[in-house]
Amino acid sequence: MKLNQLLSSSMKIAMKEKNKLRLGTIRLIRADIKRVEIEKGRTLDDEEIYVVLDKMLKQRRESIKQFESAGRQELAETEAAEIAVIQHFLPKQLTNDEINDLIKATIQECKASSMKDMGSVMASLKPKTQGLADMTEISLRVKSLLG
Repeated sequence: MKLNQLLSSSMKIAMKEKNKLRLGTIRLIRADIKRVEIEKGRTLDDEEIYVVLDKMLKQRRESIKQFESAGRQELAETEAAEIAVIQHFLPKQLTNDEINDLIKATIQECKASSMKDMGSVMASLKPKTQGLADMTEISLRVKSLLG
């Protein structure tokens, strides 16, 4: 089943179950997808939708940090619940070991030896890990290995 179809059917189920949080989050996902489709002038494929979902996850993680530092735990919990809904539509996330192996292999492929090579390593890693892992975490790991 294509991701757009899965989102539609999940939205209908959330409506029937009166699950407001899940319904609201799916509507936000669909609105973001629609916005990008209008910008690009075409329908997105699943890989492009994963990029949109990944961006939404990143925004929510940042929001959680800001809400927690401001003492707004209830808002941070709402963002965390939205993250759980968004992750449901992403492919299975890579494990820490898989991420480390992929980073090491990519560093060898790119013949990277210092921080100046980080851009090429990240450029090579991004398509391999989009929607499968947190790019911020990957960036930190690459820095520690190259630094």
